[in-house]
Amino acid sequence: MIVITLIALAAGCASALMFASIISGALISLLLFYLAPLPLMVAALGWGPIAATIGGIAAASGLGAIFGLPYCIAFVVTVALPAWWLGHLALLGRPLPTAETGNGAAAAPPAMEWYPVGRILLWIAGFAILTTVAALLTLGTDAEAITGALRRGLLRILGPRDVASSGDTERWVDALAIIAPAAAAIVAMMTLTLNLWLAGKITATSGRLHRPWPDLKSAELPPMTLVVLSVALAFCFVGGIVALFAQISVTALLMAYAIAGFAVLHTLTLALKSRAFWLSCTYVIVVVFGWPVLAMVALGLADAVFGFRERFLRGRPPPLPAS
Repeated sequence: MIVITLIALAAGCASALMFASIISGALISLLLFYLAPLPLMVAALGWGPIAATIGGIAAASGLGAIFGLPYCIAFVVTVALPAWWLGHLALLGRPLPTAETGNGAAAAPPAMEWYPVGRILLWIAGFAILTTVAALLTLGTDAEAITGALRRGLLRILGPRDVASSGDTERWVDALAIIAPAAAAIVAMMTLTLNLWLAGKITATSGRLHRPWPDLKSAELPPMTLVVLSVALAFCFVGGIVALFAQISVTALLMAYAIAGFAVLHTLTLALKSRAFWLSCTYVIVVVFGWPVLAMVALGLADAVFGFRERFLRGRPPPLPAS
């Protein structure tokens, strides 16, 4: 327990320093800020959720004592809570029922059924929605106030402009203020997913991951996610702050389907000889241009409706037995 406590405190200190580095305003601090959940996630996956709990409490208390209660709350909501809960879910499993051998031989350890990757992905989308909504509520309690605060912040970032270009600048600022909440949800979704994947790779490489590496290409969202997405999409046309939060929810869920779309792509390309090349090209195109991620969203949604992966795997010949 002493070792776990020391590791938890070290992870909490690292996470708190990475979170607080954003105050410096340096460009590298933005990367450190987005990677702030990583140390706590490594502690959760390698030494159990209790380690993330101890580290999160210590880090939040330190930030609160130095910078005040708002920083403490922000750290808990955006870093400590997601790291603890996602680490807990990743290690959550139950033994599968096994048939009795009846020959007196020593019973083999039961096979484990681990918490589905698709449900973890849905939780990540939920945390992305929560953190984005919480951040926007610090700017105001209605859509007009939030949009106005975002617009004023963007104008301060852009700085003074000459009169000739002021009209174009204001139009760009208005457009950015409208899409900023959805963009924040995308960033939160991607950073949480990346942090959990990196934490899993680090703990697996070090031999501390207490579960087998999951089959990521089989990740699929629960069927009810489509219903939730449809309801959120309908609320987007209500107007006001409800529509704003619904747009954030739709964006996060569509990004979850985009990740599921990549899983579908990894499955459908199993038969290709140059599979690594085509997958690499796809990732590069999506990262460089951005908008092709819509194709992954469409692929994820299509698989949820038509079951492309299930049909593809059902039609493949079974693997040859090892000689």
